[in-house]
Amino acid sequence: MNAVSFSHTSTTKVFSGILTTMRMRNLVIGLLFLTVLSPILLYTDKLSSSFTPSSSKQEDVNAFTLPTDTRHLNVLPQEESSTVIKEPIGIVYTDHINSSSNTILTEKDLQLPDAREHKYARVLSATDDEGHSQTDNIIKQIIQTTNQEEEESQSDNGSDQESQQKTQVQLEQQSAVNSGDDDEKDALLTETNKQTDQTAMPDARVRQLRDQLIKARVYLSLPATKNNPHFTRELRMRVKEVQRVLVDATKDSDLPKNAYAKLNAMDQLLEKGKQMQDDCATMVKKLRAMLHSTEEQLRVHKKQTMFLTQLTAKTLPKGLHCLPLRLTTEYYNLNSTEQQFPNQEKLDDPSLHHIALFSDNVLAAAVVVNSTITNSKHPSKLVFHIVSDRLNYAAMRMWFLVNPPGVATIQVQNIEEFTWLNSSYSPVLKQLGSRSMIDYYFRAARASSDSNLKYRNPKYLSILNHLRFYLPEIFPKLNKVLFLDDDIVVQKDLTGLWSLDLKGNVNGAVETCGENFHRFDRYLNFSNPHISKNFDPRACGWAYGMNIFDLKEWKRQNITDVYHTWQKLNHDRQLWKLGTLPPGLITFWKRTHPLDRRWHVLGLGYNPNVSQREIERAAVIHYNGNMKPWLEIGIPKYRSSWAKYVDYDHAYLRECNINP
Repeated sequence: MNAVSFSHTSTTKVFSGILTTMRMRNLVIGLLFLTVLSPILLYTDKLSSSFTPSSSKQEDVNAFTLPTDTRHLNVLPQEESSTVIKEPIGIVYTDHINSSSNTILTEKDLQLPDAREHKYARVLSATDDEGHSQTDNIIKQIIQTTNQEEEESQSDNGSDQESQQKTQVQLEQQSAVNSGDDDEKDALLTETNKQTDQTAMPDARVRQLRDQLIKARVYLSLPATKNNPHFTRELRMRVKEVQRVLVDATKDSDLPKNAYAKLNAMDQLLEKGKQMQDDCATMVKKLRAMLHSTEEQLRVHKKQTMFLTQLTAKTLPKGLHCLPLRLTTEYYNLNSTEQQFPNQEKLDDPSLHHIALFSDNVLAAAVVVNSTITNSKHPSKLVFHIVSDRLNYAAMRMWFLVNPPGVATIQVQNIEEFTWLNSSYSPVLKQLGSRSMIDYYFRAARASSDSNLKYRNPKYLSILNHLRFYLPEIFPKLNKVLFLDDDIVVQKDLTGLWSLDLKGNVNGAVETCGENFHRFDRYLNFSNPHISKNFDPRACGWAYGMNIFDLKEWKRQNITDVYHTWQKLNHDRQLWKLGTLPPGLITFWKRTHPLDRRWHVLGLGYNPNVSQREIERAAVIHYNGNMKPWLEIGIPKYRSSWAKYVDYDHAYLRECNINP
């Protein structure tokens, strides 16, 4: 009986203990839930209320300001000493809350791969205009922080596989930001990308590929690379791939579609090579040697380019060689009556508009005549006086007999007909035939001098180039003459030039002193006392190519004698080298009337940056320089302005294979 009673009492105590334990456990669990979940629920409710637009809450938005420093992205708001409450960026990681503590994990504490997918999942934004601009700044900072973290993680890990994974994660993060609820984020990122594309260099990727080739060649020459045959083979293969991608590419648009993939592959391989190197001093020496070698090669290539450009400028293309031969043959098949031009009675009429053109290039002269007539308001008043040399005289006449200038009048003369122009009268003719001048042009030992290379153009040996100083002798009955070079195109009516008041000056020309190298000291030798005593080195230069000359003033001021005097002083080329502009600057010193710049725009034969607006406004455009529009080296974007005045369907041009 006592045993049964004891057993019953023991059982009762056990059950009582169990019940007490269960109650304590439930109480503990309840407290845990309360302490852990209540802050989350409260803060989540706060976040949702901040994203819910309402008229009452909009009034309080201005009381909140977002922090500018986003390096510490804490979840809970930070208390400041000021009265203004600042709300940080709220980031909630719902899947990674530690149930055993009441601490919410922050971005910095959380390093799990799947946590990165929720990174920046929710960003507080204000609804007023000020709030939008602050949010935009925060987005930019978030993206920059993300990029910095990715770069740091990639530099810490050299594995190709992990690098590719991190690049993919970065793209996913940026995509997550772009696909957010706020449309303004999309607009901001799009605008940022556009600005980045606009500010990037057009050949940035080409330059990066070339830099990779240089770096790869350095690695191939280092001992650490040579000791790794597998890496060497792979690097050589990548070098060939990049070389095939580059070929003749000068800008990014020239690259094939797979260029970016090749760039990334080479970049990853070079990163491997970088980790293999342990001797930085050797690499520095190699790079310096390569830099010195490259600079030397660049200098040589520049010299060769200059020489070849000058050579091309002096060389007559086959088509332009064929054309005068073909025309000359046809001309001498005509009878004497068929070889004459009409309206020859107008040649000495001073009331008409006379144009002087001295050229040995049939096609260039044709463009000058055609463009002038096409854009003239009074073509019947135009009289063209063309002077050519003995070789091209017949071809020039034949071209304009076959292609008459309409109602305009034309005259073609042979320079050999000017019997008064001889070495006893003209100092320049005497100098051009001297032994020193022939040696200067034809001695091979002097051909390597860069400074003199441009002066070896055959035009400087041609008296056609110096006829501009003998206009009163060529046209004794005329009062005004418009001089045009054969490398110009007339785009507007030139009638106003003949009625222009030159205010007692002989020459009307457009000044070219907008840049320093177009002043007198650029063309004349001011170390010579004859020059330094008579001229100002900073005086403004002007342009030959379109000049209106007052022949009455020319005769009155005896300009031809002034030219002869200075030409004699320059017999040893100590005052200036060759050409006609330096003696022109001297001869017409203080006798030149400046014209409006819109009359004459220069530089289309050497300067690829002439303003399109200036070209469109110009009455005359001038292809001065070596890159003439009829040569293959001509600047492509300017060629159409010249080519539209050439009839490429003409029988003679087709026979000589002259194409646009």
